[in-house]
Amino acid sequence: MVKFLLILLLPYCLHAQDYADKLKQFVQGQHDYFRFNGNVLVAKNGKVVYKDALGYADFNTGRLLDDNTVFELASVTKQFTAMAIMILKDRGALQLDDKVQKYLPSIPYDNITIRQLLSHTSGLPEYEAQFEKNWDQNKIAFNKDVITMLQQRKDSLLFKPGSKWQYSNTGYAMLASIIEKVSGMTYNDFLAKEVFKPLGMTHTYVYNTRRSTGKIPPNYALGFLYSDSLKRYILPDSLPRARMVYYLDGIVGDGTVNSTTGDLLVWDRALASGKLISPASINEMLSPITQVSPRDTTGFYGYGLFILTKPNGKVITHTGGWPGYTTFLERRTGKDETVIILSNNETTTGQFRAGIESILDGENILMPYKHTAVVIDPALLDKYEGKYNAFLTLTFIKKDNKLYRYREGTPDIELKPESNTKFFYGDGTDRQIEFETDTSGKVTRAWFINTGQRGEMKRLE
Repeated sequence: MVKFLLILLLPYCLHAQDYADKLKQFVQGQHDYFRFNGNVLVAKNGKVVYKDALGYADFNTGRLLDDNTVFELASVTKQFTAMAIMILKDRGALQLDDKVQKYLPSIPYDNITIRQLLSHTSGLPEYEAQFEKNWDQNKIAFNKDVITMLQQRKDSLLFKPGSKWQYSNTGYAMLASIIEKVSGMTYNDFLAKEVFKPLGMTHTYVYNTRRSTGKIPPNYALGFLYSDSLKRYILPDSLPRARMVYYLDGIVGDGTVNSTTGDLLVWDRALASGKLISPASINEMLSPITQVSPRDTTGFYGYGLFILTKPNGKVITHTGGWPGYTTFLERRTGKDETVIILSNNETTTGQFRAGIESILDGENILMPYKHTAVVIDPALLDKYEGKYNAFLTLTFIKKDNKLYRYREGTPDIELKPESNTKFFYGDGTDRQIEFETDTSGKVTRAWFINTGQRGEMKRLE
């Protein structure tokens, strides 16, 4: 019997190893050649098939990442805020159709419900813009200051509550304040007691006090930005464009949960199995409640999570971004596959995630490699100029005997030749353009290769 089970399991083990080898090659290549710095975990049916920690937790000291390094999750936090609300709802402490003013009577809007905060349909103005213009940026703002700002300014709602969808960090800051009002606990303590501890998420906590207390938890990934002028990674604190990391440091609910890839897998399994709240509540939280865009009939938002309706099952996902951090958590329910990406140098997660998904789907992708520029005859560039289209339109122009990607309103990006027909983006991203020509040298089509995925482009002019 044991021998029979081993024979049955052998194909799965070989398949999982094949995944692991390809994922390692892909992720390691993104680190080696395209600046990815962070932690990645991929699981199937809740079992880890690949995980790794690549790069520095602190670029200044050279401290390395490991599997238990903790990252700021940014907006991946919103699902935890939504869960806290659903816990309180199941206990009868609040109702989703309650007016927000019932709990926060000083806000000047009497027609917004908790449900609309959860689903980003409240129409509340964004607090970030208000604080950028109207706040003493030498002071740290907290949730009470967001409420006071709304009360004092009385800015008009962006639309009638419930009539549209628009992503709102203000709404999730309000939800955190409601959690505190109803529970009598801080947002931090409520999540610790009711979510993290029951699930055994031992490396997860709310942390938003680095600027106010100067304390940094052990094994913490500090978020860094790349300075083109200094040619190195620096903390965002000294950059005027990232000043918000200081003066918005005290606001919770829309961000500030910090965690590891391992703990996020624990969380993912809790969502999949319906722990913490009733079956009806978890089903509602993970339902496609509000369509995000009228042009996309597959993209919805539930409570704290994007819900993508695909032919082979829902995709439950959320991204996060904050100066120095980009984060991503996804479960493809049809195959029960989980992808977690946590970066502390702002690596773009979209195409990175797509490459991982392609590997899981058994698709062939171009693995990352080191690109080396060669010298070619500038006259060759003349035939490559023009507009090309696939899912987007790209324009290539010749300037100073070099080829550039042109897009109105953005800086031109040099396309450096690695052969007579293949070019790589000079901005350090994993993107290439490959032209195909006929025997006369005329361009017949081009290929856009983005993070290993190859798409045909037709010439427009």
